[in-house]
Amino acid sequence: MEVIRKWPFYLKLTCTLLSIICLTFISIIGKGILVPLILGFLISILLAPVCAFFERYLRIPRAISSIITTLLFAAFILGIFYLIAIQMAEIANEWPTFQKQIIEAFMNLQDWIHHTFGVNSHAQMEYLTKNVKTTIETSTIVIEKVISIVSSMAVTVLFTFLYIVFLLIYRRHLVKFLYYAFNSNTHDQVYNVITSIQKMVKQYLIGLFLQMLVVSILSFIAFSILGLKYKFVLAILTGVLNVVPYVGIVISLIITLIITFATMSASKLFFVLIAFIAIHAIDGNVVMPKIVGSKVKINSLIVIIGLVIGEMTWGIMGMLLSIPILALMKIVFDNVTELKPWGYLLGDEDSTEIDDDLNTFLAKKKAKKSKKKTNKLDENLE
Repeated sequence: MEVIRKWPFYLKLTCTLLSIICLTFISIIGKGILVPLILGFLISILLAPVCAFFERYLRIPRAISSIITTLLFAAFILGIFYLIAIQMAEIANEWPTFQKQIIEAFMNLQDWIHHTFGVNSHAQMEYLTKNVKTTIETSTIVIEKVISIVSSMAVTVLFTFLYIVFLLIYRRHLVKFLYYAFNSNTHDQVYNVITSIQKMVKQYLIGLFLQMLVVSILSFIAFSILGLKYKFVLAILTGVLNVVPYVGIVISLIITLIITFATMSASKLFFVLIAFIAIHAIDGNVVMPKIVGSKVKINSLIVIIGLVIGEMTWGIMGMLLSIPILALMKIVFDNVTELKPWGYLLGDEDSTEIDDDLNTFLAKKKAKKSKKKTNKLDENLE
């Protein structure tokens, strides 16, 4: 390490950039393995106390308790989606009403085009007929893409739950490996890293839940003011989908616009769009950085950069995992002396400690600057 410190800046910068490029390349190539593994790692940390409870108090073998814990978590997730599906089924029961409203809106649109642009209904239908083939071909491509995404997500979910089971089974074995991989004089640092990661993961997941709750409440208030039908279901759906950054809010917006268009006047669509823009602005600038970002002690600039890089690397899942990955990196950086500057870069200015020598240097510079200002003020008074 002392030799590395003596390297010139350009050499250290070159090594840093090469390391980043190699890690990015490996993450892109290993997306199919890394995404479910990291997701399973985060969830397994959350479920570890439940699994330990079964082992300690109910005397259930570790393998069975791990499977039971994973199944309970899967049932909880499926229960949430089942409740949403029930509410959506009630909306689907009113499809005849939606269809009638859409037909009436289409006829009104035809009349408006006829009176505004002088294009009669026959010409409009002829134009639609000419473009229907292209639309069908485009729709086929979209459907194929959706099927591909759904199948990929299904494989990811399956492997995620498998990783959860095996990580819960071998969690103590993996912890012992971490101690065994480092010298005995660094075991305290390893312990600090492990406990910090456990605490961070729990706080991050709590932050996600709070974000979901806040967005749902904001959506319910906005929908109530606008008088939307099914405002409760739409608010819950908006909060749940908002867990997926950017994409989730767009999907919930489309669903809300369709239901609003089918159950109310078309004039409400503009106000719904404004409401979603306001909710997304509050979530992106206040809720996400302050509630979720603060739980992992990552500054807002790094959070935004991480979301962009995560989307470019792993897509939607990359956006979901970018914040906890950054938090894991910060924990490691803060506990390795040579990497502490990078930990300071990732963290907030007020919540991240810096080196004593740097503190002393900055204090001297500040005192010197204040002294110069005082002397200049005295000269002006004279």
